[in-house]
Amino acid sequence: MKPQKSHRENKGVISRHKARELALQLLYATEITGNSLQETQKGYKHLEIDPEFAPKIPMNEFTLKLLNIVLTHKDELDELLKRVIMHWRLERLTYIERNLLRLATAEIFHFEDIPPKVTINEYIEIAKDYGDNEAPSFINGILDRVARESPKGKDIKR
Repeated sequence: MKPQKSHRENKGVISRHKARELALQLLYATEITGNSLQETQKGYKHLEIDPEFAPKIPMNEFTLKLLNIVLTHKDELDELLKRVIMHWRLERLTYIERNLLRLATAEIFHFEDIPPKVTINEYIEIAKDYGDNEAPSFINGILDRVARESPKGKDIKR
């Protein structure tokens, strides 16, 4: 029996969701290997050639823009995260949590067309798939603080 499409897939949201997952995977691979993003992307593109190992997520403009913003603004994103993460150091977070927070913070501050609530919900969902059991609530709490510090923060109900 073929699974039914979720409400999200029917609305076309899946492409950005998958793009966010791919961005997380590429940042994770970059951080783990110590390679540049360009080297990591070359490896990804190589996988696309061999259908046996081909990634299921296509590279798209949203992924590339998101990655570019994270890498271009990494220091300022990390400084903001350090201010809002209480009782914990950014360096002590898992690679997944740290990169989820970087991606979401970049999206909140640099994608004017995406409401913070949408960004937060998307990264909570990704945290459910890639993080441990406590990751979704941790990500939610931190991103709520990040969103309140953003120019869009005035639109967030307290």
